[in-house]
Amino acid sequence: MIKAGIIGGAGYTGGEMLRILINHPNVEIAFVNSTSNAGNLISDVHTDLIGDTDLRFTSDLPQDIDVLFLCVGHGDAKKFLEANPINEQIKIIDLSQDFRLNRNSSIGNRQFIYGLPELNRDAIKSAKNIANPGCFATCIQLGLLPLAKAGLIKSEVHINATTGSTGAGQSLSTTSHFSWRNNNLSVYKAFEHQHLNEIG
Repeated sequence: MIKAGIIGGAGYTGGEMLRILINHPNVEIAFVNSTSNAGNLISDVHTDLIGDTDLRFTSDLPQDIDVLFLCVGHGDAKKFLEANPINEQIKIIDLSQDFRLNRNSSIGNRQFIYGLPELNRDAIKSAKNIANPGCFATCIQLGLLPLAKAGLIKSEVHINATTGSTGAGQSLSTTSHFSWRNNNLSVYKAFEHQHLNEIG
């Protein structure tokens, strides 16, 4: 049985990770860390998990685990690892953008591998630390990798990508309401989206 811990369990990504791991036959969730919700039932925050778990959020950081999932916001994974020494034997899978790029792919003795299996399958198998790729970058690379490997890309590629409202995370804003989003498209982060560097 693989013992897993989750950092940032109260956010949207943490909730999705919980849904996957709770139903995984070979995983035991050892702890779910959330300083803002410590002591509260996980199902109080992620109400779709009512009846699936009686785990509570904790502010503790036990080290008796096999793998640690970092489900925090962009920029926070690196800060977390700088502030919290993690046993070298624990594998880390970071779901933020902090370690995706080669120039940012290490912290201390930890080197992160870009976690796109179609690109880095062999390296991922033996990796201690994995930087999960971004959603846009994954989609774009999966579409273009076969063409690139076959030498069929001869000029610039122009990409028009659309994301759903889950891309905005769990926090509400004026543009995340149904009345704003329904049947509507809006441009955001044009020419400066965080995934550009992953595919550039």
